[in-house]
Amino acid sequence: MEKRLAGQIVTEYLEKFPTLNSHTLSRLIYKDNPEVWSDAGTVRGLIRYHRGASGDKNRKHLADERFVREPGTYNYFNIPQSDEEEYKPFTLPKVNNNILLMADLHIPYHSVDAINAAFSYGKRKEVNTIILNGDIMDCYQLSDFEKDPRKRNFIEELDVTKEFLDTLQEEFPNCVIYYKEANHERRVQRYLKIKAPELYGIPEFNLDVLLGLGARGIHWLKDKQYLKAGKLSILHGDEIGRGVFSPVNFARTLFTKTKTNAIANHSHTTSEHSENALDGDPIVCWSSGALCGLHPQWNPINKWNHGAAHIRTNPDGTFKVFNFRIFNGKVL
Repeated sequence: MEKRLAGQIVTEYLEKFPTLNSHTLSRLIYKDNPEVWSDAGTVRGLIRYHRGASGDKNRKHLADERFVREPGTYNYFNIPQSDEEEYKPFTLPKVNNNILLMADLHIPYHSVDAINAAFSYGKRKEVNTIILNGDIMDCYQLSDFEKDPRKRNFIEELDVTKEFLDTLQEEFPNCVIYYKEANHERRVQRYLKIKAPELYGIPEFNLDVLLGLGARGIHWLKDKQYLKAGKLSILHGDEIGRGVFSPVNFARTLFTKTKTNAIANHSHTTSEHSENALDGDPIVCWSSGALCGLHPQWNPINKWNHGAAHIRTNPDGTFKVFNFRIFNGKVL
């Protein structure tokens, strides 16, 4: 009678908590029914029996196979629950098929001439989508580096960035706009973690809220999340790790890290690298230029250049990329 009662209790809990791992479930059952079992280990053995995990011989005698887990199903071996995070791209809707990709403006250290050239190109091509692919703001005073206190403070940066977004939406009123958080925008949350942890996690202190992106109808894409435009992956570039900021050819570095068709910013350089797969299909990677000043005080001599990119996608996922340079305010 006691054995039958034990089996009945276990099956009731299995019905109520079908996804709970056997170890945790056994402790819960024992805690609720200490008078039935001498320890939680005995309960766990009975749970494993009902789940068909105590050997093929015992499985043959199971009258009720509702709780049997086949090998290969989720957590068949009852591994403890994990804090692992999924890493999935944001896939652009197929209607967003005519894209102007701009990044690295580093407002308020942006290049007016370069941005004007990118805007003019986008209007000529009648783009329907704009991707602000990270580092739109510089967040200078929130950085870890030695700072000049005479330069603009964070509030002033916010104001100038809002002015830029006003102009962007006035000039492209019918465009869907995506703003991707990157390493410079990430300075806001890092500052809060270190300097004001009491404020970290409060939604009102998130950069997208401070910029009013929701009210503007601009879509905010969180840090490190990459995009898919058809079969093309779009990254800011900081996702692929440290030590990649100034390679000989950033596009080749992107290729070695992703092994797929991809475009990124972050390096402030225009480059391309392609290789053919075994079946002959080409894999092409691009890095796109910046829209900021090219000679900042902290790095006046460099190999940066101005640029942006135009991406067209087809319903089958195929795409074309025009990764253009800008020189003296003109698209090359």
